Amino acid sequence: MEYIEIAGAGKPISRLIKGTDYFYHDAYEKAATNMDAFLAIGGNTVDSAHIYCGGQSEEVLGRYMQERGNRNEIVILTKGAHHDQNGPRVNADAIRSDLLTSLERLQTEHVELYALHRDDPNIPVGVILEALNEHIESGKIGAIGASNWTWQRLEEANAYAAANGLKGFTFSSPNLSLAKANEPFWAGCVSADEETLAWHERTKLPLLSWSSQARGFFTGRFTPEVRDNEDLVRVFYSDGNWERLHRAEQLAASKNTTPIQIALAYVLNQPFPTCALIGAQNRAELLSCDEGSRITLTREELDWLDLGSNVKPSV
Repeated sequence: MEYIEIAGAGKPISRLIKGTDYFYHDAYEKAATNMDAFLAIGGNTVDSAHIYCGGQSEEVLGRYMQERGNRNEIVILTKGAHHDQNGPRVNADAIRSDLLTSLERLQTEHVELYALHRDDPNIPVGVILEALNEHIESGKIGAIGASNWTWQRLEEANAYAAANGLKGFTFSSPNLSLAKANEPFWAGCVSADEETLAWHERTKLPLLSWSSQARGFFTGRFTPEVRDNEDLVRVFYSDGNWERLHRAEQLAASKNTTPIQIALAYVLNQPFPTCALIGAQNRAELLSCDEGSRITLTREELDWLDLGSNVKPSV
């Protein structure tokens, strides 16, 4: 397993980050078994959120760490300040409430990585950063980041932090996958476009990609005629993505691997630090991700996969 560094985290971050949005109390043994297998391949970073599974995701992870006695081996990424039925909640009170609740559920006094789950462009970045810095200073948070923020807001926030002696965002977590989203998955979600990737390459800010494998688009289960998954059809069905799938299949054949492993390698071979949040729920899926994370792709292969060139690189 490879690792990256994120300023403020205090621990190395595994390139594969374990998703926990299926961690429920009534399936605790499945979650614990999956966690054991993830740690066994060298993974150490786990993604959760205040809203996942109605809070059960964090509670199950907390129970697991308590029973295994392995809190120090794990890097926790959790998220808060998601909107509710009344609208945006990116404010000091919501951040404090969600963070304290998350810490209680996780049975820990701090998290290494804390991200705002959504943005509210109506709130000045300074107000948000000052609220987050209070929790950094108290030791409850190591590094702060933003999930589903545009690169422009990230740049504005970090400029404010630099000018005012505050800790800025040291990671971002948008969607990044080989398949490009036609529209947001859910309201307020952000997918990395060409400008975003260019900004990350310029700044070297680490990107932790959610839905890194495009929700199974590259597994071979989907074709233009198979339209039973409405969300996948809405977000990923396009001529461009079918061509990306076709190219991933070609490259996979030449490298003796699979298209979904090529799609994962696309995320992990960007010219700036990246990690991939993965949804593997059994050992076979986990081992597939582990193998995919070891594939090296050249800049020419990345460009060809992403339709930037029509000349297939030689392998």
